[in-house]
Amino acid sequence: MLPSQCAIVDGYEAAHKHFVEKDLETSVAGRSFIITGANSGIGKATAMAIAKKGGTVHLVCRNKDRAEEAREDIIKDTGNREVYVHILDMSETRKVWQFAEEFKRTNTSLNVLINNAGCMVNQKELNVEGLEKNFATNTLGMYILTTSLIPLLEKSCDPRVITVSSGGMLVQKLRTEDLQSERGHFDGTMVYAQNKRQQVVLTQEWAKAHPSIHFSVMHPGWADTPAVAMAMPQFYQTMAGRLRTAEQGADTAIWLAVSPAATSTPSGQFYQDRKAVPVHLPLAWTQSTPQEVQTFMTKLDALAKSFQPA
Repeated sequence: MLPSQCAIVDGYEAAHKHFVEKDLETSVAGRSFIITGANSGIGKATAMAIAKKGGTVHLVCRNKDRAEEAREDIIKDTGNREVYVHILDMSETRKVWQFAEEFKRTNTSLNVLINNAGCMVNQKELNVEGLEKNFATNTLGMYILTTSLIPLLEKSCDPRVITVSSGGMLVQKLRTEDLQSERGHFDGTMVYAQNKRQQVVLTQEWAKAHPSIHFSVMHPGWADTPAVAMAMPQFYQTMAGRLRTAEQGADTAIWLAVSPAATSTPSGQFYQDRKAVPVHLPLAWTQSTPQEVQTFMTKLDALAKSFQPA
């Protein structure tokens, strides 16, 4: 949930008591992982854990210096040198297409895609293509990257796609109009929450369309990360000492990415603390009709393809 609705007690310690620790006692040597937003916070913690288990890790990051520093940290801590840096700003729509197409040309397999990169811009900003930046990063960029890489995932063994979302989406119904928040007052927190609802819907629709891939979306809980500190400084200061660590926030994403137990659950679900949880609050007004979902999917696909390189 959003900071104004979330409970002070995070619940991770209580949930952890019920985790099956052997679920993560697995090697992923020989498996390839893309993690976006991987130079800090939950993304870096996820990359570190996967590298420790022997996976080949592709760090997709916006800042080259921070990405290289993260790579050095991961190699130093894990001894795994199969860690690669790719520089990409997920808000730059054409470049996301270009990266995905190039990755398919230069790699023969991709077992797991972890869509972790995101942003919460509180004052309206446009990207280089003139698109609202939160939407361009959190929804459109993630959509383009995932749809472009699906053919490569489908050719690989035990393919999975995990998207790091937020419980903030529970206060939002999927919009089929004004996808870029051009009308009325711009509220960055609510735009972010709408993007996170969009990610849940995309996960559900992809799961139906591509049954050979296990799709999931998860809420990490409120974690002590640079992204939270930057996007919500007042909340961050108020909650100092009570936020999850980045490693705790990353736990469910790691479980979904590596554990055999994760793929025994149905594809397309929303998770918190390794458990599938509802995508709507009780008696909520946030449910969409199939027609509304189809309208959204059609509009998003058309917008994405309008930026696809020839």
